[in-house]
Amino acid sequence: MSESAHGRRIVLHNRLEERESPFRLAEDARRGLTAETRTMPPKYFYDDRGSRLFEAITRLPEYYQTRAEREILERHADAIVARIRPGVLVEFGSGAADKTRALLDAMRSAGTLEGYAPLDVSREASQRAAEALIRDYPDLRVEGVIGDFERPHHLPFPGRRRLLAFLGSTIGNFERERSIAFLAGAAAEMSPADGFLIGFDLVKDADTLERAYDDAAGVTAAFNLNLLRVMNRELGADFDLAGFRHRALYDASLQRIEMHLVSTRDQTVHIPAIDLTVQFAEGESIRTELSHKYTRASVEALLRRSGLALCDWFTDERQRFALALARLP
Repeated sequence: MSESAHGRRIVLHNRLEERESPFRLAEDARRGLTAETRTMPPKYFYDDRGSRLFEAITRLPEYYQTRAEREILERHADAIVARIRPGVLVEFGSGAADKTRALLDAMRSAGTLEGYAPLDVSREASQRAAEALIRDYPDLRVEGVIGDFERPHHLPFPGRRRLLAFLGSTIGNFERERSIAFLAGAAAEMSPADGFLIGFDLVKDADTLERAYDDAAGVTAAFNLNLLRVMNRELGADFDLAGFRHRALYDASLQRIEMHLVSTRDQTVHIPAIDLTVQFAEGESIRTELSHKYTRASVEALLRRSGLALCDWFTDERQRFALALARLP
């Protein structure tokens, strides 16, 4: 546990010191690159360079998700808060907590705001966000958890009425069973008074979806290729970035975007840190991200399987994105 210079107003519990880190690049590279379908987890995009690239992606004209979600929060935060009347906001994968402020403002306006609980793997991001928030919300207390937010346990502020939030459609990056496991874990931490606000990107035409993940400026391509930079730096690999190209395609049958790094030629890659040599034929790829898309019906089914029930549904004006408010049945 650590406390800031602001005394007891910021407390961050470091569970990465108590449990194994969710970042196991060598293990994930060995398993993913030797599998029949080569894959790498998308969490390894996000070193400093990758995080800056993703921030740039959220501002691209093709990438509607961030703008659509912000529109929903600006229009409906008061209604969401009125439905739950939470004293505490618990945010999974909080990062810089930029979109969080719409909910905190609504809680302050309703006179219920007491605390904020960020759950994130980055101590630095959580600390920066917490210090910015307590400057702007003088009565706010922050109690966060540094650790793997996919395994919720002992969430802060027990006994208080809480609104859990998982924004940004990150749930779409999970395989279905992994989504259920995460949501069920969060549900086990909830009381009947709590609510859970979850962002879902909605099913739409393939062209819109594919352009959102393959922008004209090439920023998403650079973001995807950054995964190879990370492996070169951390594992001593010799991936030639010029030998791979970014590809994003929508699989309508599975209702998901797949991002790949496709080999542009026959080539051999050496990864000394794990004593692995990988042969790529031209056209072979590494799948680096899945982004599942949802309908209201598929969200309701997912929540039911997770032990939750949909109690409200908010979309942007063009119905591209949704925030689902769930509670225990």
